[in-house]
Amino acid sequence: MLHSPVRTPAEGILIDQPWGKLTWLASRELGNSTTMTFGRVIIPAGQTNPRHRHPNCDEILHLLSGRLEHSLGDQKYLLNPGDTISIPAGQWHNARALDGVDAEMVICFSSADRETEFEG
Repeated sequence: MLHSPVRTPAEGILIDQPWGKLTWLASRELGNSTTMTFGRVIIPAGQTNPRHRHPNCDEILHLLSGRLEHSLGDQKYLLNPGDTISIPAGQWHNARALDGVDAEMVICFSSADRETEFEG
């Protein structure tokens, strides 16, 4: 039986966190990729996700709306809608939504089995 290559948000895996929402749309776990993980993230205004790293894969984050302050290693970067940041495997990072507006982004990882480690 052939499965559709299209995945709707309702068919993804929704993860509610205190700092926002992740919706995973492609991964090995979902059965629709053997090489990548892809999802959508919303960080509500003023919220910050915990500092973390992905030891087994690169991450690319593309900001759709809102503004972010994104730490990467010991540097901080301001992202505006349309900006993309590339995060090498193993680099500590996190993001904070700015300006009283939710930050909405898509994220992609170079592994279908993304690993995450949290600082501290």
